Amino acid sequence: MAKRVDSVARRHMILKAAVRVFARQGFAATRVDDVAAEAGVAKGSVYLYFDSRDALLVAAFEEYAAHSQAVIQQARGGAGDGLERLASLVRSVVDMVAAEPELARILVDLWAARRQGEASGVDVPAVYREYRAVIAELLADAEAEGISRAGVGEGHAAVVVGAIEGCVLQWIVDPALPIAELAAPIVDVCVEGLRRRGAA
Repeated sequence: MAKRVDSVARRHMILKAAVRVFARQGFAATRVDDVAAEAGVAKGSVYLYFDSRDALLVAAFEEYAAHSQAVIQQARGGAGDGLERLASLVRSVVDMVAAEPELARILVDLWAARRQGEASGVDVPAVYREYRAVIAELLADAEAEGISRAGVGEGHAAVVVGAIEGCVLQWIVDPALPIAELAAPIVDVCVEGLRRRGAA
């Protein structure tokens, strides 16, 4: 049984090493040898757990997706009205990004690679579609509850995502920007700014 635990720990260690290297060098410039060196293992050891560089990337984003799903489900089923749950979602996403800066850098790298026509094995547009969809649902709830301005919809959901992503991009370019402190201004502008006048 101890061997199984060691195997799981080794896989996790290699995956974390891959995330660090992808973030530092960029996905396109990373080789499996680089990941092995970062993890302090032989190249063959990497292939025991992951059959390719793309498989490492997909596994990293499966972990990220699991965290994202937890955040999304909390927003969908949590307490509070639509705008309160949207504010909670914004705070949770910013906290998640701040806790996993390497994954944020990789996501931007993948966005750039997609612009250049390179495949990565990760469906980046699907990530954005899901966030826009849940935000649109929360905004629809807020409108039905009579607390948001009329006509708030999918376009506004895209703007909320854009505000978060824009702050993340600035933080990646300028790490001195305190990303963890930006959740409150995003909520103030992109959530409270949609509240109907007079709605508490």
